[in-house]
Amino acid sequence: MKKNNSIRSKYLSVIVPVYNEEESIPHLHQRIHAVLAEQPFSYEVLYIDDGSSDQTFQQLSNLLETDKHVRLVRFQRNFGQTAAMAAGLANSQGQILVFMDGDLQNDPVDIPRLLEKIEEGYDVVSGWRKNRQDAKWSRKVPSQLANTLISNVSDVHLHDYGCTLKAYRYELLRHVRLYGEMHRFIPAYAALYGARITEIEVKHHARQFGKSKYGISRTVRVILDLITLKFLGSFGTKPLYAFGIPGLSALGLGLCTGAYSLLRSLLPDRRKKQRISLFPVSLLFFSFGFLSIISGLLAELLTRTYYESQDKPTYIVKQLSPEALPQLQLIDDNPQSSIQSTAQENGEKENASSH
Repeated sequence: MKKNNSIRSKYLSVIVPVYNEEESIPHLHQRIHAVLAEQPFSYEVLYIDDGSSDQTFQQLSNLLETDKHVRLVRFQRNFGQTAAMAAGLANSQGQILVFMDGDLQNDPVDIPRLLEKIEEGYDVVSGWRKNRQDAKWSRKVPSQLANTLISNVSDVHLHDYGCTLKAYRYELLRHVRLYGEMHRFIPAYAALYGARITEIEVKHHARQFGKSKYGISRTVRVILDLITLKFLGSFGTKPLYAFGIPGLSALGLGLCTGAYSLLRSLLPDRRKKQRISLFPVSLLFFSFGFLSIISGLLAELLTRTYYESQDKPTYIVKQLSPEALPQLQLIDDNPQSSIQSTAQENGEKENASSH
């Protein structure tokens, strides 16, 4: 993750997470090879075996022996697509990263089109499965609703967040850390770091082998991940604002409620009607406000510890001109040589005075 773009040994890394895709892999790699073999740049195809229980690893091992461009990462068990993509990012060697599914539904012929957009200056190029070949009610309709929700919350408007076929510049994507099931939000996370993002239509094929690993049950996880994305995007480096604003509001309500309760108890009431005490409500507001502010301060301490312990800046530099300035040597790294030179100078002065 610490590699610099200047020392990356390949131009392109095609990263393919796979899980129980033994029948698809030979056909998929044949298509990838047919497209990339015609290109003038260097490349690698990095497969991530996400703990497959069938013959997927054997199929990938065969590719290792027959194609020098193939590399393989094998997980101990199934960790999920986000972990597989994070492993691909960490072990890649390319300046440009292209992610795609291993089920033959993404078409490798779209890879050169993605790279053309990258060469135009974009940092992220997202695929849009406009003619998606999936079930309508169980896959397409929930996906459309999720894409609308994610676009409105993240303010990064894409038609198809769920399409794995995307291209990224490594230099920008290396700043993104993936946890949970955040892989579908990578463009939104990249936007937080100032990425230029565009979208193109890509081909999509019906699944030929096996069955889909996803279902409508992941909707709840998408919503929870989206809440995390919104919080990190708005308050990632200033969590006190997230807790402090409602905390101060609650303290203000508690103060007003307490003052009103005190005045009502001091002033006589001519009506012989029992009134509900507002003092417990005032205490509730005060307690909530106080705890919110304390939580915000603790979050601030954790955030500063996170950044300072890793010497991690809260910004990203795109360009520095000039790149480096000459450094003055303020302290002699070899004090012994300094002592010897001083003694030599004193000796020369003594010889001169004797003459």
